[in-house]
Amino acid sequence: MSRQATAIDDILAEYQGLEQQLSDPSLHDDPATARRVGKRFAELGPVMTTYTKLAAAREDLAAAHELAEADPSFAEELPALEATVAELDAALTDLLAPRDPHDGDDVVLEVKSGAGGEESALFAADLVRMYLRYCERRGWKATVLGVTESDLGGYKDATLSIKAREASRDGVWSRLKFEGGVHRVQRVPVTESQGRIHTSAAGVLIYPEPDEVAEIAIDDSDLRVDVYRSSGKGGQGVNTTDSAVRLTHLPTGIVVTCQNERSQIQNKARAMQVLAARLQAAADEEKAAEAAAGRAAQIRTVDRSERIRTYNFPENRISDHRIGFKANNLDAVLSGEMEALLDALVEADKQARLEEQ
Repeated sequence: MSRQATAIDDILAEYQGLEQQLSDPSLHDDPATARRVGKRFAELGPVMTTYTKLAAAREDLAAAHELAEADPSFAEELPALEATVAELDAALTDLLAPRDPHDGDDVVLEVKSGAGGEESALFAADLVRMYLRYCERRGWKATVLGVTESDLGGYKDATLSIKAREASRDGVWSRLKFEGGVHRVQRVPVTESQGRIHTSAAGVLIYPEPDEVAEIAIDDSDLRVDVYRSSGKGGQGVNTTDSAVRLTHLPTGIVVTCQNERSQIQNKARAMQVLAARLQAAADEEKAAEAAAGRAAQIRTVDRSERIRTYNFPENRISDHRIGFKANNLDAVLSGEMEALLDALVEADKQARLEEQ
């Protein structure tokens, strides 16, 4: 039996099991389990649809061959049917290729200013706007959980929660997981009086936020909780009471802020979810680093300090250094037109995974 056939048999069995679970009304007594089952069912949907079409196309082709043996005039239909089978077979193989188990997940994305002072903070704000505009294009829900502004209106740091409107095989993580790293900008800062081009940078952290974060032990004694007044672009409904919450996880130094919710209790609960997701992501990365020791990954990297991309304003050029991608449409990319760039990263990642098989 071929590898594809074995994989399909496993998926068929899983899909049928999920169908049975979804048809059981008692499943919805546990919302978390119901979401997980529904999400997995949606992820397998494209595989099942393609497999069903391929099976039907193969039957049509077999029937056409039989008819052609009896009446040669039916042979004219064979090339088109063979092309359809080949196309669907390739599509199914692509769907069955090794993939990131988090691809269907929503994400938390953080942007932090780096070297460059005010200019870096202004660039960080540009990146946040770029991601928000891209989310609008995709129909995703982006929520600003917290922002710390600079004197000139830039962002010293900003945290976004990005969620797909409905479960799918390729969620937010599948598109934005390549954004983690150092983003470098080359342009004339607004603070530059001599018209000289400066180079500064901002960092992006991104990690999956599954429906259910694995059990992560967070000891209260490991946390410092600071409460402060909400301010900045925290979203609609941000009030002026001391409701914003900053959590510092002392063992790791991870800091999470949330000011988007309407109460201190809600902000703390949301910040705890984000902290748990970050700790889970750190644990996953540590395991991945151990598994990939000594092997350079073309796209995926645990080294968050690596410079991944340059935004050159004078030449209107964007360059992704991991795959050699270059395009002279920086203005469009900053307006949210990121598809060509992200498509190139997704394709390079897919090829890398296939080579690892």
